[in-house]
Amino acid sequence: MSTSNTSDVFSKMLKIQLVATFSVAVLALFVSGLHASVSAMLGGASVVLGACAAVAVAKRGENNKDASAILINLLKAEATKILIIIVLLVVIFKLYKQLVPFALIAGLAAAALFSGAALSRLKV
Repeated sequence: MSTSNTSDVFSKMLKIQLVATFSVAVLALFVSGLHASVSAMLGGASVVLGACAAVAVAKRGENNKDASAILINLLKAEATKILIIIVLLVVIFKLYKQLVPFALIAGLAAAALFSGAALSRLKV
């Protein structure tokens, strides 16, 4: 996959994640209030930021043609994404005193699920 194609796929996936997170946040605002909405946005933002970091790691080895190097690079990118999400969630739980855990998880799940759906729908 070329660099421009990779960037295009990532930007489309990012847009879909942001729309999903924003939709959950708006729903949470009407159902449970401002703190639930902020919690949903923070949950979605942790996935989006983790995905951005994973893309940065994955792009470092995109010129590699060896299958094992590609696999290792993909695993590094995925591990980076998961680690960033975990760190951000720990920070959010520690710092945001009015956190609504269900809304946070809903925002996180929406961003994570829609990123997979976006990738499966895109023609790459």
